[in-house]
Order: sequence, then structure tokens, then C-alpha cells
Amino acid sequence: MPAAPARAYFVYLLRCGDRSLYCGIALDVAARLAQHRAGKGARYTRGRGPLELVAKARCRSQGDALRLERAVKALTRAEKERLIALPRGLVGMALRVRNARERRAGLDTRPTVASPS
Repeated sequence: MPAAPARAYFVYLLRCGDRSLYCGIALDVAARLAQHRAGKGARYTRGRGPLELVAKARCRSQGDALRLERAVKALTRAEKERLIALPRGLVGMALRVRNARERRAGLDTRPTVASPS
């Protein structure tokens, strides 16, 4: 029997009605946004509507999504705004976080370039 396909996790950024930004992870971003709007999501977003989805990125695993979420939350507000302004800002950051993890784990398959002697 073939293995079940891995579920895709997403990291998303919401802009709240007070212009603050909220970052989270979800399997189904539309359903999670509906929960936030209904007051059933994170405590932070309650009473801060209307909520607008401003960015999302698909991740290979829950672990990758959690690492990306942590990296985004560590950014300053200005850095998050720049990330949102870029066409593939959050997706690009997801790739950088994943590649860094793979390099640390010795899984990096990109060819290395030897420095000239």
C-alpha cells in the first residue's frame, strides 16, 4: 500500500484592523482565517478585525512551517512589511529557512564551488 501523501502546512501573515501583523501556521489557511474572523482563532486576533490575509507560503512539513513561523516572528515590523511587499517574499524566506536547515543537517545537495587557490 502506498504511503499517504504528506499534508502541506502553510505559514500565513494576517494584517489586523489595527494594522498590526499576526503570523501563524495552518493546514487549511481559508478555514483558519474563518476561525480567526469568528473569534475562535488565536487570542491575539480577537477583536482586531477586520483581518486580511497578506501572505502565505507552503512548507514541506510541520517542522519547516514551525521554523519559518519562528523566523518571521523574530523579524521587526519593518522587515515583515518588506517581506509582504515582495512578490514572493514569504515563499523566498521559506526556501532560505529550509535550505539553512538542510545545510546544518548535511542534506544540502547543491554543488559546492571550490575557491580558487
